[in-house]
Amino acid sequence: MEYNLFTLDNGLRVVHHADTSTAMVALNLLYNVGARDEDSHLTGMAHLFEHLMFGGSVNIPDFDGALEMAGGTNNAWTSDDFTNFWDLLPAENAETAFWLESDRMLSLAFSPNSLEVQRGVVIEEFKQVCLNRPYGDVSHRLREMLYSVHPYRYPTIGKEPEHIERVGMEDVRRFFHSHYAPNNAVMAVVGNISLERVRHLAEKWFGPIPSREIAPRQYPAEPAPAGSKRSVIHRQVPQACIIKAFPMERYGTHQYICADLLTDILASGRASRFYRSLLMGDSGLFTSADASIAGTEEPGYLMVSGRLRSDSPEALAEAEQMLDRELTRIREELPTAEELLRAQNRFESNYLFNQLNALDKARNLAMAVMHGENPDDTVARYRAVTPADIRQAANEILRSESSSTLIILPEK
Repeated sequence: MEYNLFTLDNGLRVVHHADTSTAMVALNLLYNVGARDEDSHLTGMAHLFEHLMFGGSVNIPDFDGALEMAGGTNNAWTSDDFTNFWDLLPAENAETAFWLESDRMLSLAFSPNSLEVQRGVVIEEFKQVCLNRPYGDVSHRLREMLYSVHPYRYPTIGKEPEHIERVGMEDVRRFFHSHYAPNNAVMAVVGNISLERVRHLAEKWFGPIPSREIAPRQYPAEPAPAGSKRSVIHRQVPQACIIKAFPMERYGTHQYICADLLTDILASGRASRFYRSLLMGDSGLFTSADASIAGTEEPGYLMVSGRLRSDSPEALAEAEQMLDRELTRIREELPTAEELLRAQNRFESNYLFNQLNALDKARNLAMAVMHGENPDDTVARYRAVTPADIRQAANEILRSESSSTLIILPEK
């Protein structure tokens, strides 16, 4: 993909890709702030801030209304590491997105009413997602086992609603001025717009915004696990569930890429090992089985899980043994060339499909610049992985002495 990259005097990195096949322009603004940057007594702040950024800025009281008048749409997301905002609108109205995003980067309105409204929205979301949904608090319970000191021990949505309830206006001001700044962001602009126009609009609307001092990340690194952990909880869930998680390296490392492919070999598609041995095998114990990794900027985890037809002690014991056998097998045996090729093909296919429209391209370009990567090298790095690399990563990660096992049982 051809792209242009330049940096404004205030530190804002801008990446541009021209796509004349569309009549639209996508503007993606990625901030280097997420749940790991929160105070441990005010967890959920980054997610709350995602909502507050739509509550009115210093010169524009209604972000959504102004964008809709220009024929545009928008949304945002927050993760452990980043907060991302995107706008999609007709190319002839592209300047509207620059105007809107620059004003809320300059300063929020810091309205007590907006804080009260968005606080209520976030608390209600916490209740819906974590308290009133089956398996909703699994992430809370699992992270408590995996992390002891690192901020990843709390999910992005926060530890508890009480933390959001106690957020005050001074907390909001401090968080904004410590993280939401041009020198802490990457802006990607993709669509039917020239580089010259992007330069002009970026300088016009974002150039006058001063850089700010970004709060340093001073939290401790997570120590190596002292041993395996195990927890059994009872919840209002339809089926028993077994989850096993193992610490692994951060995004961008060779082990991370191998782990990404490894989980595909285990659980992606009907040719995967979990599907053939756990779901289609003779035991009939499993109704679903999955494997995934946490795509985090700092050391994360690989997770395997399965839901069961029965919650009897015998069924639980046998199902866990079956999971363990599959993990032992991928540690001891090289994956076949066909298995690895299938996983690599799946990755490349998904990667390319995620480049089909301006919005996806903008998101991927922003993330690539944030990581200091060339997006054209990504597929080649996955293609370079060998079966021996997969087995080595499996042996490094899938160690029983560092595992955390969470069993969720239906309440009787």
